[in-house]
Amino acid sequence: MNCCALGRTSLFLGVLVALGAGSWWLDRRAAASVEAATAQAPRFEVDPFWPKPLPNHWVIGATIGVGVDAKDNVWIIHRPASLEAKEQYATMSPKASQCCAAAPPVLAFNPAGDLIAHWGGKGDGFPWPVSNHGIDVDHLGNVWIGGNGRGPQNAALAHDESKMGVGSVHDNFVLKFTQQGKFLMQIGKPYQSKGSNDPDNLKLPAKTLVDPKTNELYVADGYGNRRVIVYDAATGKYKRHWGAYGNKPDDTQLPPYDPNAPLAKQFRTPVHGLVLADDGLLYVCDRTNNRIQVFKTDGTYVKETVVAKHTFGDGATFDVALSRDPQQRFLYVADGSNMKVHILDRQSLEVLTAFGDGGRQPGQFYATHSIATDSKGNIFTTETYRGQRVQKFAFKGVGPVAKKEQGAPWPRK
Repeated sequence: MNCCALGRTSLFLGVLVALGAGSWWLDRRAAASVEAATAQAPRFEVDPFWPKPLPNHWVIGATIGVGVDAKDNVWIIHRPASLEAKEQYATMSPKASQCCAAAPPVLAFNPAGDLIAHWGGKGDGFPWPVSNHGIDVDHLGNVWIGGNGRGPQNAALAHDESKMGVGSVHDNFVLKFTQQGKFLMQIGKPYQSKGSNDPDNLKLPAKTLVDPKTNELYVADGYGNRRVIVYDAATGKYKRHWGAYGNKPDDTQLPPYDPNAPLAKQFRTPVHGLVLADDGLLYVCDRTNNRIQVFKTDGTYVKETVVAKHTFGDGATFDVALSRDPQQRFLYVADGSNMKVHILDRQSLEVLTAFGDGGRQPGQFYATHSIATDSKGNIFTTETYRGQRVQKFAFKGVGPVAKKEQGAPWPRK
C-alpha cells in the first residue's frame, strides 16, 4: 500500500473514532439530562400571611426554637432580652409610645396562624434560662426547653461560639412544662456542669427531642459540651451519652475550623440540633464542623455528610427536620450562615437543592436557626439575631429538581 492510501485509511479511521467519541459524549449528556430530570425533591412556597399579627403590640426577639405538636400547633421560643429599647417603648415609665412590648418567651399558633398560648419566664421552683434555646413538644404533649446563657448578664455571642462554654455558666439544665406553662421537671443545675462526661448536668443545651417508642429524652448538648446525652423523660434518670463517631467526648479545645483538614474526631461546639427518624436513625448537627452525623439510638455511628464545606463562623448545619412521607425520604437542614434551607436525600445524604436567600422579605432569611415540619409536610423556620421571626413554607408536592439554588420560594401565580 502506497503512502497516499495509508493516509486516506488513517484519516478514515480518525473520523470513525471522532464520530464514536462524539456519539459517546452526546449519549452521556443525554443520560445526565435524564438523570437530572428524574431527581425528585419536595417543593415549597412561602406563606407571607402566616402567622397572624400578635395582640397587645407584642413583638418577638431572636427566635431560637420551633416545634410542632400532635395537633399541628406550632410552638416557638424567643428571647425578649434581645429586643432593642425602641422596640419596647410601650413598657417604659412613662410610656413612650403605643408600641411595642416584648411577647412572652413561649408562643403557640394553631395551623391557621392564630395565637393560642403564651407563657414563660421566671417562676417559683425552677430557674429560667438566661438565654432561651430550643423548644420541643413531645408525644405526650409536654414542652421542653433549654438555654445557652452564661450568666445573669448574658454576653453577646462571640464570632467563635466555641468560647461560650468556657468556665462556669448558668444554663446547665433543661426544663419540662405542660402546654399551659406548669413546671414539671428540671434536669441539671445552674453552674454545676463538670464537662462532657458529667451525667447529672448539661452545659448550654441547644435542643431536645423525646423518642415516643421509649420515652427517652435526647439532648444536643450543646454550646458548652460536645455530646448527645439521653435521659428517661419521665424520671430524668441518666441513660447514656456519646461524642462524635460514637466515641467518648473530649473537651480539648480544637484548632480553628479548616475545610481542607481531615474531619475533626470530636464535635465542635455547638452540638446544635437533632432529629430522630422512624427507622431509629438519629441525625445530629455538628454546626461549626458543617456536618451531620448519623447514629443508632444506642450511640453507634453510622455515617456522616458535610454541608457547605467552606462555611466559617457560625457554621452551616444549624438544625435538621424530616419530611413527612411514610419513608421520610428527605432531610431539611437549616443553614443560618448561608441563609437557606438545604434539601437532602436521607439515604445518600446528597444535597438535592436549596431554597431561601439572605434578606428581609418573605421567603428570605436572616440567620435561619430552627426548623420543623407538620403532618402535612409544611416547613416552619425561625430566625435568630436580628431575623426575629417565624415563617411557614407550604408543601407543594414532590417534583423534578429544576435548580440547585431556588432562591426565595415565592408563591406562583
